[in-house]
Amino acid sequence: MTKTVFITGASSGIGQACAELLAKEGYNLLLCARRLNRLEKLKDTLLAAYPTIQIHIFELDVRDAEQVAHQIDGLPSAWKNINILINNAGLSQGLDPIQNGDIGDWDRMIDTNIKGLLYVSKSVIPLMDAGNGAHIVNLGSIAGKEVYPNGNVYCATKHAVDALTKAMRIDLLPQGIKVTSIDPGMVETEFSEVRFHGDREKAKNVYNGVQPLTGKDIAETILFVITRPAHVNINDLLIMPTAQATGTIVNRK
Repeated sequence: MTKTVFITGASSGIGQACAELLAKEGYNLLLCARRLNRLEKLKDTLLAAYPTIQIHIFELDVRDAEQVAHQIDGLPSAWKNINILINNAGLSQGLDPIQNGDIGDWDRMIDTNIKGLLYVSKSVIPLMDAGNGAHIVNLGSIAGKEVYPNGNVYCATKHAVDALTKAMRIDLLPQGIKVTSIDPGMVETEFSEVRFHGDREKAKNVYNGVQPLTGKDIAETILFVITRPAHVNINDLLIMPTAQATGTIVNRK
């Protein structure tokens, strides 16, 4: 039986890379993001390359609790049997000392990284069938393992993801739903550009002299995790570029 994977934030970065790799592997895809036009292009590209799979897309802002419940409750019946949920939607905004932080940035990070993950999980879990490899993969971060200068609220949100992943694993144990946290270091996506509010030059400097991870690297890691035997769960996986030892210690050449 072909498994269905639900990916949030699928229009770019790690989410898009997951969609591309899992389509190649023959999974059916349920994809959502705020940028529907990007999802439409992605769907067309993937179906042209892999015509035997099925893809359903819809616009979703995970920060909106009512929209999340409405959209997921309103899925066509054929898409209400979800095997794997990849809670990928997330962002960082700003890199300032806490006393200089922007409250709007704080709200966007908390609403997306914590509340969005909760809203989506709450709606999707009832649609998961533990008898057919039910698995939740939460995208954490090295920022959920340590706190670095000026990372304050972003690090706090990823520490919350770490705690929520552990709590999910406990609460969902009787239902046989696996729960995994994938915690990357530096990954070159739109992440830094979003963090610096569209300043591409500043974002590019983050990766100067370093070969960072790619979205594909993380997608391949997630594929490994979700294809373990039924009796095996990878609880937590920290993945870093070879040149990065901690959140801030990087060997630049």
